[in-house]
Amino acid sequence: MQYDAIYHHSVTEPEAFWAAQAGAISWFQAPQQILSQDDQGFYRWFAGGMLNTCYLALDQQVAEGRGDQVAIYYDSPVTQSFEQYTYQDLLSATARFAGVLRNLGVEKGDRVIIYMPMIPQVMVAMLACARIGAVHSVVFGGFAAHELALRIDDAKPKVLLTASAGVEFDRIIPYAPIVAAGIEEAHHKIEKVVLFQRWFKQVDVEAFGFLDWAQLNAQAQPIDCVPVAATDPLYILYTSGTTGKPKGIVRDNGGHAVALRFSMQYIYGVKPGDVFWAASDVGWVVGHSYITYAPLITGCSTVLYEGKPVRTPDAGAFWRVIDDYKVNVFFTAPTGFRALRKEDPDGLLKQKYNIESLRLLFLAGERCDVATLEWARALLGIPVIDHWWQTESGWPMLANPAGIELFPIKPGSAGKPVPGFNIHILDEGGHELPNGSEGAVAVKLPLPPGCLPTLWGNPDRFRAGYLDPFPGYYFSGDGGYKDAEGYVYITGRMDDVINVAGHRLSTAEMEEIVAAHPDVAECAVVGIEEALKGQQPVGFVVLKSGTHISDADLESDLVKMVREKIGPIACFRRAVVVKRLPKTRSGKILRKIMRNMADGKDFAPPSTIEDITVLDEMRDLMGELHIGVAFR
Repeated sequence: MQYDAIYHHSVTEPEAFWAAQAGAISWFQAPQQILSQDDQGFYRWFAGGMLNTCYLALDQQVAEGRGDQVAIYYDSPVTQSFEQYTYQDLLSATARFAGVLRNLGVEKGDRVIIYMPMIPQVMVAMLACARIGAVHSVVFGGFAAHELALRIDDAKPKVLLTASAGVEFDRIIPYAPIVAAGIEEAHHKIEKVVLFQRWFKQVDVEAFGFLDWAQLNAQAQPIDCVPVAATDPLYILYTSGTTGKPKGIVRDNGGHAVALRFSMQYIYGVKPGDVFWAASDVGWVVGHSYITYAPLITGCSTVLYEGKPVRTPDAGAFWRVIDDYKVNVFFTAPTGFRALRKEDPDGLLKQKYNIESLRLLFLAGERCDVATLEWARALLGIPVIDHWWQTESGWPMLANPAGIELFPIKPGSAGKPVPGFNIHILDEGGHELPNGSEGAVAVKLPLPPGCLPTLWGNPDRFRAGYLDPFPGYYFSGDGGYKDAEGYVYITGRMDDVINVAGHRLSTAEMEEIVAAHPDVAECAVVGIEEALKGQQPVGFVVLKSGTHISDADLESDLVKMVREKIGPIACFRRAVVVKRLPKTRSGKILRKIMRNMADGKDFAPPSTIEDITVLDEMRDLMGELHIGVAFR
């Protein structure tokens, strides 16, 4: 089989395999070492190589004759804005905005935070940073000021780029006050803030002490690409950690470009000129990899969609976009299709559109339930491919590789290991488990190109969180098992990070916020299965003695506190008062058992449990309040 040969080569001779793949991109200077280790002992790819990611995405495409091809289809049903940018248009806009950054004193290696909605300017900003060797860090526009402040203090940016507003369905979200509050809270002081004015929300930039995007752009001159080392950082992307403090995932330039180019051809089965649509947000890794960089490096047209699968205006929104732009390959989260299935269970709205251009549908970002996958497959009549990866990996780790050979699809499995990822299922002692046995999903080192080489400014945390749990392996944090044919099934996180509508969020951070309420003695926030979003955080709270607050008022307070500190994206809407929490004798709260109980999964009470009756109390309470799938 073709896959078997390619995969075997990738894991037995990784240097030879990736040296060949590196030939698919253009280098200013060829790599001197394909695989090496840095002074921390971490693996690095393509040391000595010089390139520029923006050059690969834009300049090279124009030079090869794609100047008049559409690079971006911008589709914003929430603002009724629809635009097309050719590769030449995007190159011109990016080169000029690179001049804006240079005029603001941004140089190679400086950090730039981007807090913007899904508009073309966000891609211009990312590519302009890459053009001059600056390191961008995109912060999702739905995050609250506190989350922005945490990222400012960690990345220490010189400049912040924002817009006047975002849109959530029909609700306008002003960004300037959030940015101002985040800057005020942060200890690190940003030198300049540049704001792009949207037509429906104008901001007095002088009142905020910001600079106007259009004015600066008019005064700037285009800038050429700056050569950077393959091992230089392209961006930092923050993801939730179990401590509540976000982790800055570093992405390098060389390995990232090679891996994404490989993935487009071999996993997604696309070629230059195809239309590729990842219905995500640039605030997440999918938006970095498969809205911005991979499609452009490959010479595809990418869709930048500012809207939702439903209510923009209806559950036919996805089909309308596919029809309008003749999308060939579509990538979204299972949450999106669960929403479609709920609103339009018979798929009647699809009949209004011609989606014959669509060859493949890929689903990722969270575990895809079998019912949703089967519904999508029956509705579309094309391969529907569940696959698995992480912010840390930057590209798929498990998939059904459409560009190599399509296997029979097994609903519930995320496919087989992608070439380069030597995936094992390990027990607690680091020993390989037999097929069918659930354990920790780990990848034998070295990780392939494109994966994180370290955490920003914190190599010790990188080593402790990812490498130390299983020496010689990268620990994914997920559990799973393999079957006899090599398919891998991901069963969920093994830590306190939950997945809400494809977004990784820390329950530890939510617990810190809940615990700060003056009437709360202790608490546990648990991610419980939910039909639409995958998981939903629920807070279990023990009150201080002598407290007289009502359950309803407490829940209202806590929901507001989490929303203010993290943002509405947390989807924290339920807080339940309990007499006590189930714990071990040493005081550790049994969160996993609480989660399994609510989800209707088997669990064995540990021998160290403080009091077995507390589990009975918790089960009775969940049943009484209909919390979790097991009690609905």
